[in-house]
Amino acid sequence: MAMDHESQKMFSHKIKTAAEIAQLIGDRPRSKKAIMCHGTFDVVHPGHVRHLLYAKTKAPILIASLTADEHIKKGNLRPYVPENLRAVNLAALEMVDYVLIDADPTPLENLKLIKPDYFAKGYEYTAGATNPKTQEEIAVLESYGGEVIFTPGDIVYSSSALIELAPPTIGVDKLLSLMESEKLNFNDLRMALSKLKGLKVHVVGDTIVDSFTYCHLIGGMTKTPTMSVLFEKKVDYVGGAGVVAKHVRAAGADVTFTTVLGKDALQELVLKDLEAAGIHCTPIIDETRPTTNKNAIVADTYRLLKVDTLDNRSISDKILERIQSQIKTVPTDAIVFSDFRHGIFNRATAPVLCASIPEGVFRVADSQVASRWGNILEFQGFDLITPNEKEARFSLGDQDSVVRPLALELFRKSHAKLLILKCGDRGIVTYRMDSPDDYRAFFAIDSFAGRVVDAVGAGDALLSYATLSMMATKNEVIAAILGNMAAGIECEQEGNIPVTPEMVMHKIDAVEKIARYGT
Repeated sequence: MAMDHESQKMFSHKIKTAAEIAQLIGDRPRSKKAIMCHGTFDVVHPGHVRHLLYAKTKAPILIASLTADEHIKKGNLRPYVPENLRAVNLAALEMVDYVLIDADPTPLENLKLIKPDYFAKGYEYTAGATNPKTQEEIAVLESYGGEVIFTPGDIVYSSSALIELAPPTIGVDKLLSLMESEKLNFNDLRMALSKLKGLKVHVVGDTIVDSFTYCHLIGGMTKTPTMSVLFEKKVDYVGGAGVVAKHVRAAGADVTFTTVLGKDALQELVLKDLEAAGIHCTPIIDETRPTTNKNAIVADTYRLLKVDTLDNRSISDKILERIQSQIKTVPTDAIVFSDFRHGIFNRATAPVLCASIPEGVFRVADSQVASRWGNILEFQGFDLITPNEKEARFSLGDQDSVVRPLALELFRKSHAKLLILKCGDRGIVTYRMDSPDDYRAFFAIDSFAGRVVDAVGAGDALLSYATLSMMATKNEVIAAILGNMAAGIECEQEGNIPVTPEMVMHKIDAVEKIARYGT
């Protein structure tokens, strides 16, 4: 773990703006010469230390400049260490006098303002022809009489290589840094959690009954490649948008659930299960289609086969009108469109259903592509969308971009006010409506999962707590933190079991204890 919060304060006085540094070191010619180094410094390693130590031998004032988070696009989920923590890491080094977070993509403007006597570049920049960006930096230095120095580099260490080999465990440090920048503390999280009860949420989406038929493997047929199994039991669970409704209810909301069911035995199972969970269900019965059922045949813990009973054609105009009517008339604070592409949502119906949402209702959308092709971009201008990386790539037709630019592009094209991109065991990437160009519009939070037992349902838990937290506090950071904590809790238990506020409270306590070094 990195240094604690109080220790960080000891070095924060070294972190300055470019204008402050220019004033502190004075104009050229100055009595004490200044040298400036610039880089990402995502993980400060021996190569960086040698670079900085050599630079310090050339001038008594050493300025370490680092690239702001928003301009780092190399590698997935980079920078791994956020800019304010990277700044503290450099400030803690004795040889560094001042640290600067460069808000521009290149150091050119700060070089013009500060006018260091020397600008130190790494040894790797001397290989081959001069890089055009380096040539631009040299031109700025020469314009006022400064000089570029290349530090020795017989040993080169790459931050990227070290991070890919073994990422540092600094999730709590990154969380504390984010909370400090937003003037939040753990009691603010607890207060938000206490405000979730009683909020009204209307969930609309496809119900799926997930079945597991457990068998024992007997053997195979001698004449055909057929496995022979002995039936043991069959267990049915309400899934799809139904379990989303259960998660939102478990988080404390009063939930109304609108869905389409067939006229069959599974319809009765769904309604009884949701009633027992305290959910007001307003189903529309379609006698022409079955209740969607996905039955996994499991033999001695191995999934042999999955048998689906479903009808994925679009709902009829008559059913569409009935869903529209319910969306318009059900009293609610928020509406959640939970799209599994089993008939309710498609390219034709999504705009119609979106247009039916009453003014002032908080709008949330989640479009899943586990076995079907959904498109989160069909839900334009929503208050919150929560896709995962695969769903984002499908919607944008982008297999190549690293995660943060991918999230930014989806954020812009969806016109969402808040995007939480789920990145599995890597946590979440969040963009909010301040401004895509504002460094505070983007932040990342590491996963809070301890021992991962079963990741199914993590996204449903995140959606539920992020939605209710946004409604209760209007604070995107609190919503993202509580949603991510709920997702972590869900990963730690077997099955898609809705996460309760008490479970989240325990997680807050556990994370705070780590932050306080166990005290």
